[in-house]
Amino acid sequence: MDKTYQPSTIEKQWYETWESNGYFAPSGEGDPYSIMIPPPNVTGSLHMGHGFQESIMDALIRYNRMKGKNTLWQVGTDHAGIATQMVVERLLDAEGKTRHDLGREKFIEKVWEWKEESGGNITRQLRRLGASPDWSRERFTMDDGFYKAVQEVFVRLYDDKLIYRGKRLVNWDPKLHTAISDLEVINEEKKGHLWHFNYPLSDGSGHLTVATTRPETMLGDTAVAVNPDDERYKALIGKTIKLPLTDREIPIIADDYVDMAFGTGCVKITPAHDFNDYEMGQRHNLEMINIFNDDAHINSNAPEKYVGLDRFVARKKIVEDLEALGLLEKIDDHNLKVPYGDRSGVVIEPYLTNQWYVKTQPLADEAIKAVEDGDINFVPKQYENMYFSWMRDIQDWCISRQLWWGHRIPAWYDDAGNVYVGRDEAEVRTKYSLADSLALKQDEDVLDTWFSSGLWTFGTLGWPEDTDFLKTFHPSSVLVTGFDIIFFWVARMIMLTLYFKKEIPFNTVYVHGLVRDSHGQKMSKSKGNVLDPIDLIDGIDLETLVQKRTAGMQVPQLKQKIEKMTRKEFPEGIAPYGTDALRYTYYSLASTGRDINFDVGRIEGFRNFCNKLWNASNYVLMNTEEHDCAQDGSSDYELTLADRWIVSRLQQAEKAVIEGIESYRLDLASQALYDFIWKDYCDWYLELTKPVLWDDNADEAVKKGTRRTLIRVLETILRLAHPLMPFITEEIWQRVKPLAGAEGDTIMLARYPVPDATKIDQQAITDIEWAKGIILGVRNIRGEMNIAPSKHIPIYIKNGSDDDKRCLADNLQFLKKLASLESVEWLTDADEAPLSATALVGKLEILVPMAGLIDKEAELARLQKESDKLTKEVERLEAKLNNPKFVDKAPAEVVDKEKNRLADVNNALGKLAEQQNKIRNL
Repeated sequence: MDKTYQPSTIEKQWYETWESNGYFAPSGEGDPYSIMIPPPNVTGSLHMGHGFQESIMDALIRYNRMKGKNTLWQVGTDHAGIATQMVVERLLDAEGKTRHDLGREKFIEKVWEWKEESGGNITRQLRRLGASPDWSRERFTMDDGFYKAVQEVFVRLYDDKLIYRGKRLVNWDPKLHTAISDLEVINEEKKGHLWHFNYPLSDGSGHLTVATTRPETMLGDTAVAVNPDDERYKALIGKTIKLPLTDREIPIIADDYVDMAFGTGCVKITPAHDFNDYEMGQRHNLEMINIFNDDAHINSNAPEKYVGLDRFVARKKIVEDLEALGLLEKIDDHNLKVPYGDRSGVVIEPYLTNQWYVKTQPLADEAIKAVEDGDINFVPKQYENMYFSWMRDIQDWCISRQLWWGHRIPAWYDDAGNVYVGRDEAEVRTKYSLADSLALKQDEDVLDTWFSSGLWTFGTLGWPEDTDFLKTFHPSSVLVTGFDIIFFWVARMIMLTLYFKKEIPFNTVYVHGLVRDSHGQKMSKSKGNVLDPIDLIDGIDLETLVQKRTAGMQVPQLKQKIEKMTRKEFPEGIAPYGTDALRYTYYSLASTGRDINFDVGRIEGFRNFCNKLWNASNYVLMNTEEHDCAQDGSSDYELTLADRWIVSRLQQAEKAVIEGIESYRLDLASQALYDFIWKDYCDWYLELTKPVLWDDNADEAVKKGTRRTLIRVLETILRLAHPLMPFITEEIWQRVKPLAGAEGDTIMLARYPVPDATKIDQQAITDIEWAKGIILGVRNIRGEMNIAPSKHIPIYIKNGSDDDKRCLADNLQFLKKLASLESVEWLTDADEAPLSATALVGKLEILVPMAGLIDKEAELARLQKESDKLTKEVERLEAKLNNPKFVDKAPAEVVDKEKNRLADVNNALGKLAEQQNKIRNL
């Protein structure tokens, strides 16, 4: 192996090897285990959230693949209706054309051309991240097979009277001219105004004052509402108002929804342009007057003077006209939430249009029951409450979109407006017995992308055909997703899968947190805090990073702010950290359900961790290659205490890592692995092998035992770490496997380690921990007294037990080597110890003679620091033992334990005081 770890030289090579050899495909053997990738948008590129999510899924897949399961990670992308159409329309715009210049058919051809040429960026990036799905089965939500599934579902739901067409209020994007989902609406806090207008009573007896944040919608008012219990207005209920600027009269109605304390207690009702007003309009059978066109300009339902005006121009004109009529009471400053389209960036309007809907309540009942009965489990469990809350108050689902790119709705109309639903026109004519001469026109709308992605778990496996893959891998094992799409995707998959497959789509929903920046802020281009996972893997220079973060920004002040912030945060750009370091950083932060704050400093630490493993492996190979490592079947080797200890700790580490992965606590799994590799194996075990391997007089059987342990524990570490760090473990494993007696072409198909409790030598663990305590005690004294690590020093030990004496005898070789000891002498109670620096290991005292070594003032300061620490412990214990609640309620053995601890600490304090007196008298 190279002396230094260079991830760029190994990662791409190994990924190509894995993919070209088909290692990602299901083995066909073992219990099935499957994960369906949440399909990223075909227009997308890998962001930090993707990187986090895909790393989690890949760890689960690699772990279960190594456990011998028949593993499928189903990969694919979503056609992303609005996003993709916008990309292609921008390309046409650069040519001076629109989609209407091409026509629908030619435009769709153009989109497919773009998809084939440029739509694979995110899948290339997934490969760079080390993701191991079965690429041979890659699906697209607009491919032929998926198209059939979508058509089948729509037709059957329609025939079962669960899909209908109706005129209702939707989120409308005036720029894109389509309905959009709640997920595509961003509500931003804005400073606005609250206009107060006087609406005259029809009988001339006065007026009511209403307040609104959208004056333009008053042209569509069809009522004024008051609370039925409001004494100010009870006598007016049932009367009418002359709606200003129009020739209409509208009623005064009573509704409990009205908040008497807000504003004047009178609310203008515009059912066609407000979701809450729409519900009230339904309750009171109010007229629905739509005053907007598709582009949010005023239509002919309004007075002629406003027709054709943009909504915001109309707003200004209406306020001016009402003020001229003396009907503007006042204008207050008002903070409000304004809905914007996440793609178009324009203000979204509640808009009354004809759309297709799924009647969701019948589907929701079964989906609720599946979670209540425990057939589907959420991890963490609290997300079940979020799921139930939405499902129990579910609204019908608007599934149509006014786009050209997407699954076109399989409905046809005749000239009279009658609707016919079927998989194609030929089926429609047969199904409804229509004459060939009857002219039919297919619906222009397409289906919401969430509708097609709701079929993902079974549509990707060949449904409606009953394929072998569908039988084997459905239901899938776990869905890995963010909490923000529980409503939009997870719940809908459960509803549709239960209805069409009569089984759940997945057994577990693992909900991870969202990735934020190091300050907890959401990552967004406008904030300039976006990190690209590929930049963290491969590195990026400062100037390129600045250009990337400010690209397309039109506001000079914002551009300058982002550039300044980037130069401050990354003065030298971003170093190449490699995939394994990035992935390990993700896992370290993956506590279930919590948002994670990503700090680049952490990835640097895990790059060091990769270096540590690489350097340790070089040490192992240097000491095992071309040496006898005591292969299986041989018995001419002997294990040292250190060998037995590391094998024992390995079993404990394996157990902790497995428990972490299987409980979806990848943070705990990665921490357990990190601690074992860095602290136990590298920092201690490798050091403990040197006195054996570097001793020319050491017994050959002992050397064989240590070499055997070195290489086999390392080989097991690599398999244990592989799901989290795939590249570095594969590279090292290829060098290690022949020495360790391992077989196979790739580590990713090697068996995952299984802990063996019979290999745990508790005495070895206890003894090595004892030795570590001695070594650390001596090292601490060296550090505080500025004694060079290389200087051999004598030490004395006193107040130990017989077991301490045994441990000293058994570990003397290690102690002398690792603590650089000249000699070790055991003092009896009768022996007079020389003036020494002292460290405590339990009751055991370690004494380092100070003659010729000590800085008197420094040692007094050290002892005082130790005394202060023990004094605080005395105060804590005394407070606890003087507390009746503790003494009376705690078990007697617990109280006694604390009393004994107090006695030990007081005893130690006394000895430190004696030591301080001795030094002062030097």
